[in-house]
Amino acid sequence: MILAATSYPLLEVFWTMLIFFGFVIWIWILFTIFADLFRRSDTNGWVKFLWILFVVFFPFLGVLVYLVVNHKGMTERTVQGQKQAKTEFDQYVREAAGSDDPASQIANAKQLLDNGTITQEEFDRIKQKALASA
Repeated sequence: MILAATSYPLLEVFWTMLIFFGFVIWIWILFTIFADLFRRSDTNGWVKFLWILFVVFFPFLGVLVYLVVNHKGMTERTVQGQKQAKTEFDQYVREAAGSDDPASQIANAKQLLDNGTITQEEFDRIKQKALASA
């Protein structure tokens, strides 16, 4: 047991961890670059193909060159995608929640009352609640 502890010193453990996490970060950057490359609409397929070849055959150099050359475009595309996702989410929430103003709540309750779905007491309760929240 003592031999195992001395055959792999603490500094080598730290060095192995540093190399491992560096590799994980590089893989993450690589996936980010490929996602950005396929998301781009300002380049044609041949340019994308050449970037992929460059990154595959010269991995570290290709990743660094892509980041240096396209850093601003990557940022703009990412921000645009986030804005679009936020807009779609907000629209979904508005549709799912329905209208929140008191007039529409009272109008919906009146329609339910006219259809016989709710009673007059329930309508009055909904009306009071809607007017109280206004």
